[in-house]
Amino acid sequence: MIRPCLALFAVTFAASTGLAQSQPAAPAAQSTGWHPPAGKPILMLWPGGAPGPKTATGPEHDTTRPGDPLIMGRPVIRIGDVSAPTITLYAAPAAKNTGAGVVVFPGGGYLILAMDLEGTEVCDWLNSLGVNCILLKYRVPNTGPYPKSAAALQDAQRALGLVREHATEWKIDPHRIGVLGFSAGGHLAAALSTHSDRRLYPAVDAADQLSCRPDFAIILYPGYLALAEKNFEFNPDIPVTPSTPPTFLVQAEDDPVHVENAIEYFMALKKAGVSAELHVYATGGHGYGLRPGPNPVTHWPELAQKWLYTIHVLFLD
Repeated sequence: MIRPCLALFAVTFAASTGLAQSQPAAPAAQSTGWHPPAGKPILMLWPGGAPGPKTATGPEHDTTRPGDPLIMGRPVIRIGDVSAPTITLYAAPAAKNTGAGVVVFPGGGYLILAMDLEGTEVCDWLNSLGVNCILLKYRVPNTGPYPKSAAALQDAQRALGLVREHATEWKIDPHRIGVLGFSAGGHLAAALSTHSDRRLYPAVDAADQLSCRPDFAIILYPGYLALAEKNFEFNPDIPVTPSTPPTFLVQAEDDPVHVENAIEYFMALKKAGVSAELHVYATGGHGYGLRPGPNPVTHWPELAQKWLYTIHVLFLD
């Protein structure tokens, strides 16, 4: 029996940044775009301009509006109209640097980016583990899912190449660079994991000669991986093969974006012989990020940390 399918826009714009828990309204919208803290290295992905059509209809800005729900009592920065994508390095403290790196893809239905909830807060957590975080601000809106649009996947491919090009400078092991994504960003992580054999754009520079395959992937409450209109059949546009990287998956059964997204991707990985770990929780909804709450699903970072040791991205002293 096919379960009702909510439009991912409605789910991710409202639920992905609010369904985890119904709470009071957020403060009034901000009028400016997102900027990283001072001193963080930042790279423009496309020095000569991004490939393909521009979908932004105005300047980059925080789309948060009065009445938008809070997540665990705190507001969310929802950045829209991103036309100049960037990566920002959140380096691990020198004394704790393990050499591992993770490129983070915030969610937002390919319409906005939840830059704090599913971005900067993730970088803070990764840094606490001694892992370098590279936060991708990819183009939105209407830049995915691939192949509907290639823009976000182009940004992800370009980002991985740039991180590997700067790996020595940034004190990152080029063979321990993974991706972590939430919701639409989770789909983007799976898309990159399965579309790393060729670039979807003409090479720009030497970075595009380097591999854009992640060494591992952490995927949280993804969308677009199972087709609700086809009784949750696995999405054939995510061609899993034995070379798809090891993957850690989390989703709640009551997620309105549907738990089948994580389950079907896990089964595809299993059939291909790819190492994968799946955690399904009874409750939790969608869009909780790393903010601790009453549902056990919000403790997923502890499990993810253990998994990173299991796959030898992190090592015991």
